[in-house]
Amino acid sequence: MPTVYRWADVELEKITEMVSRKEIRSETEVLVQTYLKKGALIPAHEHGRPQWIYVLQGALSLTIGGAAVTVREGDLVRVPAGVPHQGEALDDTFVMDIRH
Repeated sequence: MPTVYRWADVELEKITEMVSRKEIRSETEVLVQTYLKKGALIPAHEHGRPQWIYVLQGALSLTIGGAAVTVREGDLVRVPAGVPHQGEALDDTFVMDIRH
């Protein structure tokens, strides 16, 4: 049977004054909506699995494995597993992350 989730039913988690998120997990996947205020910093970190970051609104300056890239609304970036990455919100930004 399919499982239906509604983002409206998922509790918003306040990470910092500048970052909030909603997260849905399955056994093998994580889907995250993240809200970042302009100037919010995402400290360097890495994941054991690949990550996709889809910018729904706003813009991010990302450093992925030492390479700098700016992504804006409509852009999608793939972060390989085990690669350190960090970022900064250039505007009020809304992204969807998918990790397998």
